Amino acid sequence: MAIDIKTKVLGATALALTLAGGAQAQDQDAATRAIEAAREFSGSTITVVAEAGLQALLDKQITGPEFEERTGVKVEIVELPFEEIYPKQILEHQAGSGAYDLMLVAPAWLADTVENGAVVDLQPFIDKYGVPAEDEDINPAFRDYQFYDGKQYGMMVDGDVLVTYYRKDLFEDAEAAAAFKEQYGYDLAPPADYARFGDIACFLTERHAPDIYGAGVINTGYMFLMFSERFRVAGGKFFEPETMRATINDQTAVDVLTQMVEQNACMAPGIETWGFAENLSALNAGQIAMTISWPPLGRWSQGVNIDDEALSWVPPTTVADKVGYAINPGGHPELAVGFMSSVATNSDNKDAAYLYGQWMHSRAQSLKNVMRPVGLRDPFRISHYESPEYQALWPGAKDYLTVLNEGAAQGLADFAWIDTYRYQDAMSRAVIAAISGEDPKEALDALAAEWDALTDEIGVERQRAAYEAWAAKPSAYRDE
Repeated sequence: MAIDIKTKVLGATALALTLAGGAQAQDQDAATRAIEAAREFSGSTITVVAEAGLQALLDKQITGPEFEERTGVKVEIVELPFEEIYPKQILEHQAGSGAYDLMLVAPAWLADTVENGAVVDLQPFIDKYGVPAEDEDINPAFRDYQFYDGKQYGMMVDGDVLVTYYRKDLFEDAEAAAAFKEQYGYDLAPPADYARFGDIACFLTERHAPDIYGAGVINTGYMFLMFSERFRVAGGKFFEPETMRATINDQTAVDVLTQMVEQNACMAPGIETWGFAENLSALNAGQIAMTISWPPLGRWSQGVNIDDEALSWVPPTTVADKVGYAINPGGHPELAVGFMSSVATNSDNKDAAYLYGQWMHSRAQSLKNVMRPVGLRDPFRISHYESPEYQALWPGAKDYLTVLNEGAAQGLADFAWIDTYRYQDAMSRAVIAAISGEDPKEALDALAAEWDALTDEIGVERQRAAYEAWAAKPSAYRDE
């Protein structure tokens, strides 16, 4: 009997401690829990993948050393250029090298990464260390990004969305506004659709060139991002779901690509070869009235976040306090890459790697990161958008954050299925070919043929399953 009593007492004590621990876990934030739990792995080393350049500097100079100081876990950073991140991680996984503990995964690569068995389901780690309530703070579009086939494999650390930037002083000029209304029959304002984007670009170019052109856009690099947004906003779908034949050469696609090519005529000379840097330089120099790009332009055009030596290449701004922010024409901007942390299947330090990811992803730590000059981390949590500290960084920061929040909530996810990278590359090449002078219909016909060949190579049924899983996400098409 004494043994039974002792067993019951010990059991009750254990239950009480478990309940207390659970209550304590809910009282703590995810950053604190991660730091405290990681101390158990003091003396170990984790290898973390980062995009080469500004992103890697965050881990190398700030967060890696801080995590090691607070936990005793050493963080080694492997820098990879963007175009090498996905293939290099998959190759290392297939080789069984265990080279990486915490992988960097763009949402568009998640299906491929999971299908290759390269990353693990995070739920056991979340159950052990997480603060589930913190996920309620993530913008729904980005929260959805973290899942594949109903399981969570990623932790958001960077929330991208394309934004329309425009010169408020030029749009608010009373004489220009009256002339525009007379010519086009509607108000001069941030464009509600891409036809109006072209109207405004031509009107302002005619009025101000060669000192200022009506718009400037990115026309090189990852052009699948720009085209796939405009195509879906116009109602386009990537495949016929029954046959899985590509539909990216239908009349909607041809009209969209033709419009993109024709609108370049109202922009700055040489616009056909502009990339991110040329676009940023033109905006900061006051040479364009309107553009579409990633969130950093909102900060850098204000002269904010450019005081770090690593950002000395950012041109000085002449348009501080003149730039306004708007959701892209059509109301559904491309979410345009973004990044998550995922624990590698071959890692020998999964717990420590997960805990570094949880810390970086946490509400408290991520707010610091999205406000830092290095890292190129952009807001993805509601608390980021509503942060009084962030809103005070410059006079228009509150408006900027509102646009990021609302744009992301209605944003279009990058397409993601099997061998996504190859489909993306093919689309970018086709768009650039049309911008460089090839007939848009011919460029898109060649693209559709290449996509169909890829689908046949992968297997129609296998690709259909992956496509249907992606298309079921609310951010895939945003059908009205």
